[in-house]
Amino acid sequence: MTTLDEALAELPVIAIIRAAEARHLDAALETLAGSGVRAMEVTMPTPGATEAIRRATGLAGVAVGAGTVLDAASARKAVDAGAGFLITPAVLPEVIAEGRRLGVPILPGAFTPTEIVQAWSQGAAMVKVFPAGAAGGPGYIKDVRAPLPQIPLVPTGGIGIEDVPAYLKAGARAVGMGSPLLGDACADGDMTALAARARRLVDLVGEREG
Repeated sequence: MTTLDEALAELPVIAIIRAAEARHLDAALETLAGSGVRAMEVTMPTPGATEAIRRATGLAGVAVGAGTVLDAASARKAVDAGAGFLITPAVLPEVIAEGRRLGVPILPGAFTPTEIVQAWSQGAAMVKVFPAGAAGGPGYIKDVRAPLPQIPLVPTGGIGIEDVPAYLKAGARAVGMGSPLLGDACADGDMTALAARARRLVDLVGEREG
């Protein structure tokens, strides 16, 4: 299976799949993978999340993880299904410890520099800065990285496709993207539009790296 680090080396974006129903999950994951997105998290409150994670582990060149992991039991359930990484919305010591025990990267959510350092000191592989847009956008990431350059930050929340290059320029290890990328694909099944947004994202990142 592709690791998270390998996936982010290809495209420094984690697609966040959150849905009210399960029927379009597989198609969304396959469409993202086919359009060049290499890291995806399926949020645990999504119906059928673990089953979708299990099936998505068969996608070539893709790292699939679980998001909105709130307790150790959910962490174990996700990893048993094949999740290669775990993401939380806050600094949750129980989940961080369980992720480390299970041997998978854990990305806790944090907002302030104090929370970011706490997450890192407890064993986070990277720290999700959430909600990044409300925190101040790329400028906030740049300011936090000045005294804490050793901590890989993954801003998430309120990030549009066109915003991604600015976050990467500010020093983000990667960005997490939900509805601006997924749109209504998991509700209405419009995979053509999803593929177009994903390709635009891939092109933007490629232009920056080029």
